[in-house]
Amino acid sequence: MLLHVFDALIAAHILTGASGAIAFWVPILGRKGGANHRRWGRIFTVAMLCTGSFAICMSVLTLSDPFATHPHLEGRFDAVFLRAIFGWLMLHMGILTVNLAWYGWQCVRHGRRRELGREWRNLALQPLVIVAALNCAVQGWLAGLPLLLGLAIVGIATGVTNLWFLFKPTAGPQDWLKEHVKALVGAGISVYTAFMAFGSVRILPELALNPVMWAIPLGSGIAIILWHWRKIDRQISARQGQPLAPRTKAVASGTK
Repeated sequence: MLLHVFDALIAAHILTGASGAIAFWVPILGRKGGANHRRWGRIFTVAMLCTGSFAICMSVLTLSDPFATHPHLEGRFDAVFLRAIFGWLMLHMGILTVNLAWYGWQCVRHGRRRELGREWRNLALQPLVIVAALNCAVQGWLAGLPLLLGLAIVGIATGVTNLWFLFKPTAGPQDWLKEHVKALVGAGISVYTAFMAFGSVRILPELALNPVMWAIPLGSGIAIILWHWRKIDRQISARQGQPLAPRTKAVASGTK
């Protein structure tokens, strides 16, 4: 019975994740702010909220009985490994995905009115992802899996930077847009990471711990975020009629 429930969650997870992975590229590559951007952005957000929620449910079932949920891996890995990767790590990734999707939606929904983004779900998700990340790091250390320690940094950084934006004394006029980009591209990173790393387990389980499977979507996503941030900076500079400072000087002076 448990396996049937788990398989149903996998099917739903794949369906919503694949939908989000496709919808992701329309707002990324298309014209910003238009009807298509908003429509596909909403589809992507809902898909990510569902995908992350299914991942959380799958992680809980794995923690309760790792071999009943992953019978094809019995004899190849022990329960400690399965709970660490498909339990604690997936729990962290699921919460992270929900966090980024919800936070990114709140950023674009409220824009410069940061105080409206301080609603209880948005605030609750920030410490929740930090706690999940810290637990992931501890479980990785106990299981002898350093990969989990590295990935935990992403969750901690997400929660801390989200809280900083929500509560910092002053915010730039387009900081909300940068946060929107950061969050929703980050959610896109998580779904592609899941397909490349967790999905590979059913074909070649050893690939789940291959750093390349985690680095490709992470590196690509960071590049997309930085490119869009740079574009936003240029637009701000053009409206102000001032030349954009060289990147090295901007970084050195602490500006964006």
